[in-house]
Amino acid sequence: MNNGAYLLIGTFFVIAVILVTVVLVLIQKHKYNTFRQEVDSLEKEKNLIASTPVLSELAKVESIVKNNKMEEKYKNWQRRFEVIKEEKVNVINDMINDLDIATNQKNYKNINQKLAKTEMEIYKVRESANELLKEIQEITVSEEKYRSIVTKLKAKYRRLMNEFTNHKEEYEDIQDAIELQFENIEKRFLDFERIMEKNEYDEATHIVKALDTMIDHMGVIITEVPDLVLLATKLIPKRVEEILSTHQEMTDKGYNLEYLNVVYNMDECKKNVNNVLDRVRVLNLEDCMFELKTMLDYLDNILNDFEQEKIARKNYEELETKFEKKLKKTTRIVGDIYKQLDDIKNMYDLSEDDLQGLEAIKSRLEQVTNDYKEIITQLNEVEKPYSYLAKQLEMLMNLLRELESDLDNNLKSLGSMYEDEERAREQLEEIRDLLKQCKLKIRSYKIPIIMNNYFVELAEANDAINEIVKELEKKPIMIKVLNTRVDTARDLVLKLNNTTTEMMRTAKMTEMAIVYGNRFRSQLKEIDKGLENAEMLFHKGNYQDALDVSIASIELVEPDFYAKLLEVYKED
Repeated sequence: MNNGAYLLIGTFFVIAVILVTVVLVLIQKHKYNTFRQEVDSLEKEKNLIASTPVLSELAKVESIVKNNKMEEKYKNWQRRFEVIKEEKVNVINDMINDLDIATNQKNYKNINQKLAKTEMEIYKVRESANELLKEIQEITVSEEKYRSIVTKLKAKYRRLMNEFTNHKEEYEDIQDAIELQFENIEKRFLDFERIMEKNEYDEATHIVKALDTMIDHMGVIITEVPDLVLLATKLIPKRVEEILSTHQEMTDKGYNLEYLNVVYNMDECKKNVNNVLDRVRVLNLEDCMFELKTMLDYLDNILNDFEQEKIARKNYEELETKFEKKLKKTTRIVGDIYKQLDDIKNMYDLSEDDLQGLEAIKSRLEQVTNDYKEIITQLNEVEKPYSYLAKQLEMLMNLLRELESDLDNNLKSLGSMYEDEERAREQLEEIRDLLKQCKLKIRSYKIPIIMNNYFVELAEANDAINEIVKELEKKPIMIKVLNTRVDTARDLVLKLNNTTTEMMRTAKMTEMAIVYGNRFRSQLKEIDKGLENAEMLFHKGNYQDALDVSIASIELVEPDFYAKLLEVYKED
């Protein structure tokens, strides 16, 4: 049993050793293949450097060397290429060979560092070769490149020349400067041809750049100068003259335009326009269009300010008429109130709030009046523009409207006192008349007796009427107390009137019932006895009780008697 276990363990050990060996072999093989591929890649990059078309480009340069400067450049390029080819590429070869030997011998120690150094060396040499090729091609392709550029510039130049020639009159006295600039451009074209004949390509670069800049500038000149001339010599001067003329005209008519500082600003505007024209004459157009358009906008704003002043004057004059009318009316009303104020105080018991309200209105009116006088002074002395005066007057008009509204409320309060007094007097007469009617009713029907409570109500009504008279005779009248007295007297007289009417009606109905019931006395003793009791109550003044007893007695033989009785007196 133990031998079998040992055999099994030994088997596993052998298998493990084989597997480890295989893995190590595969790892080594993979590492070898990887390094081999990297070395091959570096070899290819080195060959690309060697195959750079520098020699073919140098051959082209050799055929166009026509001066010492170009010849010096040509020799310098040859020397640099020889250094790259004979020295630097050989160094790379040695480095690659070293890597190749190390890879084949599977000597991987420090191989990554060697790969990095070789790759860096190849990069530096490749960049040197590319830089050399670029410098050479600057010459070999220069003629074609520059002639192509110059051809396009000539086409643009001709278009600008045609535009200028066809509209020459629009440039006015700037024509000479523009023609001179065109001549300078022509000279530059001739300079280009001369250096191209000599193959001086370094100079060609500068001339082409100069031509491009000059023609671009000429494009701006041809486009902007007519507009600049139009603005500077026609539109702006005309606008300035219009402003000065309008300013003088409006000043003569009484407008205050000092805040616009027109004369000084127009002089400055003329100076600025002349300054811009001087710059345009030497074809320096930087910011010229911006400055002229800004000036034109400013001048338009000045004219707009003139129009606003005219509108403000019209508004002011229209508002002034309305304001003066309203101010005179309000002043007259307040003056009338204060003339009658002592009489009003004697007539009515004015509250402290009423008096303070009137005093506040008077004070506010005085302030509005003084402010208006200040506006008139400023207008007459031409101290302020109409735009300012119109705003100030509008503010005063709003204050006057508020004052007028408050005054109306105070007048309503005073008016209501007078109306309450008049109404109290009218109601006093109505109450007296109603009391008189009550007395006439009592006298019109002679009833046996009038109860004491009636005389109490009569006395209360008379006293209430006397209280109204007393309040009306007081100076000043207390309106609140007066209204209370009127309400009290009216309620008491109405109560008395209701009592009188009800008492008279009940007495009449009782008397009618007793007379009607006499026909039934002989039929039933109960009726006779009841009617006698009713008569007794009637003569004592208990009319309601007498009516109830008589109706109860009669309804013993005639059940619907009360309804008939009511029908007879329904209108009473």
